[in-house]
Amino acid sequence: MQTPSHHVSASANLALLTGARRVVIKVGSTLLVDEQDGRLKANWLASLVDDVQALVRRGQCPLVVTSGAIAIGRRRLGLPAGRLKLRQSQAAAAVGQIELTAVYAEVLARAGLTAAQILLTLDDTEQRGRYLNARDTLETLLAQGAVPIINENDTVATAEIRYGDNDRLAARVAQLASAECLVLLSDVDALYDADPRRSKDARPIAVVTRITPELEQVAGSTQSAYGTGGMVTKLAAARIATAAGCSMVIASGRVTHPIAALEAGARCTWFPASASAVSVRKQWIASHLQLSGAYQVDAGAARALVAGKSLLPAGALRLDGSFERGDAVAVLDPQGREIGRGLSAYASAEAARLLGRHTSEIEAILGYRGREVLIHRDDLVLATCQDAADDS
Repeated sequence: MQTPSHHVSASANLALLTGARRVVIKVGSTLLVDEQDGRLKANWLASLVDDVQALVRRGQCPLVVTSGAIAIGRRRLGLPAGRLKLRQSQAAAAVGQIELTAVYAEVLARAGLTAAQILLTLDDTEQRGRYLNARDTLETLLAQGAVPIINENDTVATAEIRYGDNDRLAARVAQLASAECLVLLSDVDALYDADPRRSKDARPIAVVTRITPELEQVAGSTQSAYGTGGMVTKLAAARIATAAGCSMVIASGRVTHPIAALEAGARCTWFPASASAVSVRKQWIASHLQLSGAYQVDAGAARALVAGKSLLPAGALRLDGSFERGDAVAVLDPQGREIGRGLSAYASAEAARLLGRHTSEIEAILGYRGREVLIHRDDLVLATCQDAADDS
């Protein structure tokens, strides 16, 4: 049985949140929507936005994955209590999403922040082209200081292409955004070694370093009128997040200012990641991808890459192979030796037109304003790092 861990100090755990560059916050329906009348809990949401504002002031980038659209919409449409048919859920989501987004936008605006709505389906994080488009959109929004408000696109998702719960969606968003911390705000305050509703001896687990089959067995599901997730889905989210280098914490959202309460030492369960999001990504690039082509670069570009810079079109001499945007390619020095590998920001047909050109010319050449780099430094692994990954 996984028991509470005490070898990691509370301050070290807290640093996983306070030291994170990007923080994904998942809000469940039961926290946001009153189960009796289906109305938004405006005061609670305002307190959460206060916490989001505090993260921004600290220099962090928050992203919010929120439930609640179906719960709000079913009240507006007068749909019956209990499990809805797919078409009813989709109709409720279509109505509820408008109100949900409007409220977030209004409350964030009062805090001086700009809300951005993003609706995702499972395919958006599973199909490479759509994954890259979603990632680029998130990167642009965060660079502009907007707060993404993210939900599953329930109006179009079918049973076969749904996450089905926002715990796993939040983990995928964390992976998409290369976030370092995922906060699952829930109607329970931690993971317990037994179901606390049935056992008075159930003890909270402070830190989980490994998700064991035994731990999964005791993970009961939480019941509510609106929520679709339970502790099992939270463990699934933890697997996704930590594998992507993102630490996760389960904490109570039943209090106002829940992030502030977490930072003040409220009960919770941490799932620390063993490596950073960037290092996990780079190890994946170095060790597990088949190469689809290559860029050969000049001596100046080679030096810049070693210094930690991105590969710009101006430094690329030629390319080999036929590849799509997001494919793995080798980076060769002027003598043709591989000095690294990375993910191409352009398909080969477009990249060939940009070779040796300045970034200011990209829009005129392609007819649209594309990325300024052929390979971003976060998507690039140098040969020395690659050798280390191969030896591990």
